[in-house]
Amino acid sequence: MTLNEIRERYLKFFKDKEHAIIPSAPLVPENDPSTLFTGSGMQPLITYLLGEKHPEGTRLVDSQKCFRAEDIEDVGDNRHTTFFEMLGNWSLGDYFKKEQIPWIFEFLTKEVGLDPKRLYVTVFSGDEENNIPRDDESVAIWKELFEKEGIDAKVVKLLTEKEGGELGMQGGRIFYYDAGKNWWSRSGVPGNMPAGEPGGPDSEIFYDYDEDKHDTAFGEHCHPNCDCGRFVELGNSVFMEYKKNEDGTFSKMEQQNVDFGGGLERIAAASIDEQDVFKVDALKVITDRIEELSGTSYDDPELTVSYRVVADHLRGAVFMIGDGVVPSNTEAGYFTRRLIRRAVRHMDLIGMKENTLFTIVSIIVEKYKEQYPNLTEKLSVIEGEIKDEEKKFRKTLEKGLREFEKLSAKDISGHDAFILFSTYGFPLELTLELAGEKGVKVDKGTFNEEMKKHQKLSRTASVGKFKGGLADSSGETTKLHTAAHLLLESLRRVLGDDVYQKGSNINAERLRFDFSHPGKLTDEEKQKTEDMVNEQIQKKLSVNCEEMSLDEAKKIGAMGVFENKYGEKVKVYSIGAGDDIYSKEICGGPHVGNTSELGHFRIKKQKASSAGVRRIKAVLE
Repeated sequence: MTLNEIRERYLKFFKDKEHAIIPSAPLVPENDPSTLFTGSGMQPLITYLLGEKHPEGTRLVDSQKCFRAEDIEDVGDNRHTTFFEMLGNWSLGDYFKKEQIPWIFEFLTKEVGLDPKRLYVTVFSGDEENNIPRDDESVAIWKELFEKEGIDAKVVKLLTEKEGGELGMQGGRIFYYDAGKNWWSRSGVPGNMPAGEPGGPDSEIFYDYDEDKHDTAFGEHCHPNCDCGRFVELGNSVFMEYKKNEDGTFSKMEQQNVDFGGGLERIAAASIDEQDVFKVDALKVITDRIEELSGTSYDDPELTVSYRVVADHLRGAVFMIGDGVVPSNTEAGYFTRRLIRRAVRHMDLIGMKENTLFTIVSIIVEKYKEQYPNLTEKLSVIEGEIKDEEKKFRKTLEKGLREFEKLSAKDISGHDAFILFSTYGFPLELTLELAGEKGVKVDKGTFNEEMKKHQKLSRTASVGKFKGGLADSSGETTKLHTAAHLLLESLRRVLGDDVYQKGSNINAERLRFDFSHPGKLTDEEKQKTEDMVNEQIQKKLSVNCEEMSLDEAKKIGAMGVFENKYGEKVKVYSIGAGDDIYSKEICGGPHVGNTSELGHFRIKKQKASSAGVRRIKAVLE
C-alpha cells in the first residue's frame, strides 16, 4: 500500500468512529519554545491532553508531519528517517482501552491487511515502588483479540530490556515491560515526574519481519524490544490515566485520555513486508529518480547509504522550506542547511557532482500534493532555495579544498579534521580519502571526540532549545501568550493593516514575536505600541473564548496565522466585550481571564528576522 492509501484509510476509519479529522500542525511549533521542531503527533495537542477543551470535540484523528534532528547522523540504515508522518487518534476523556485496542488491531489487520501472526505487543508491568498496578486490563483485551484469530497469546513477563536479551521470546505474544519501556509521561518514568504531571501505561505494537533472524550483538536472545532489526515498532497507544500528587503518590485522573501514535512509513513498509523503509513509494520515487540521473543502482552496497541519505534529507528539506524554514546558520534553519549540504555530499559520492538536487523536488511534491497542497503552492520557492544552497555549498567545498591543501603538508590533527567538517562541510571520509592520496595521516580518535561533542550540542538544540513553553502551561507563559494578542493588535493600529503575525516563541521569561513589516520601528512607534498594550491591561478587559467555524471566524475579523491549516471548528479569543473588544484571534489557548493579571508590558528590543519580517522581544514586569 502507498502512504496516501494508508493515510486516507486511517483517517476514514476513525472518522467513521466519530472522530474529527484535524490538520497537521507546522514542523516548527507555534508558541512552544520547548523544542525547535514538532517531533511527535502528541506535541501540538499537549494543552488539550492537559484539560483544555478542543474546538472539534473529544475524538480527534490526524496525520502529523514530524522532524527529529537528533536522527540526522543515524540516517543511512534501513529504518531511520529525519522527516516522517505520525498517524494519531485521540480520546480526550471519552473512550479508553476497551475501544482503542480493538480499533487499532482492526485497522492494522483488516484495513492494512497485516497478518496478525506477525504482530506482537508489549504492556506495562507495574511499578511497585509507586504503587501503580500492572496493566492487566490491556493484556486481557489483547489476549481475546489474538485468540479470536486462532493465535495462542501467551503472556510473558520481561521486566527490563536486559532481561529480554537473557530470557528471549519464551513462546510469548504479549510481553510485560517495566516503566522504562511501557510508561509515558513528559518527564519519563513515574519517579521522575513532578507533582501535577499526568502519565500512564502504554501498549506498543511490533511487526515481526523474520522469526529466524537475530543478531546476538544485541543480546543472547531476541524479544520485541530488541534492537537487532527483527522487530519494528508500528505504533503505541498511551493511556494517560494517572496524575502525580503533591505527596508523591499517584491517583487516577478525572479526564483519562488515549493518545495513539503510529509511524506511517513503518506501517507502509510492513504492508509490503519490506524491512527497508526506503522501499515505500514516497521514498522509492526519489531513489528511482537518482538511479535515472546517475546511471547507478540503489542496490549497489557501496552506494545504498548515500541513496538513503539523499532521499531522506531532500524530502525533509522540502517539507522544512514548505513550512517557511529556509537554510540559515541559526536555530531551525541550521538544520535545513545541514540536510541539504549532507545530501549534496552524498550525491557527489553517487557520482552526481552537478546542481541536481532541485530537479528532484517536483517528484516529492507530486507524491504529497493532496495531503499538503502548500508544497505545490511553494514549489518554485522550495526549488530555488535548494538550488541556491547547493551552489553556496559547492563554493564552500572549493574553499575547503584550498584549506585542506594548507593542512596536508603534515599529518592532520583531529581538531583540524573537525574544522574541515564543521566549517567547510568535509565529512571525515573525504578528508581520509584525500589524505590517503597525499600519504598523510589523520587523527581519527580526536576527530570522533569532537564529533561526539558536536552531536550532543545538536541533540540539545533540537530536543530542548529553550526552557518552558506552552508545553508546561505555566502561569507566566499563559500571561505572555495573552500579551502577544494585545501586541499584534497594537502593532496593527500603530503601523497599519499590512501587519500580520509571522511566528512567535514564548517561555516563562519572555515573549518573542515576529510580524510582517518592511522596516525598523521608530522610537515613537515602539513607545506608542508599548503604551497601547499597557492601556488595555489597565482597562482590566475580560478574555473570552467562543467556538465557531473558520469561515465565521474570518467574517468577524478574527486574526490568525493563515499559512497554517485550521480544522473546521476553531477557538476565537476576544479581549474585551461588547463595543469595547480590542482583539479577536484564532488560537488554541490557554489565556488569562482578565488583562489585569498581566502586569506591565515592556518591549526590550527589536530587530530584523528575515526579509520583510521584524522581531520584537518583550517582557511582563
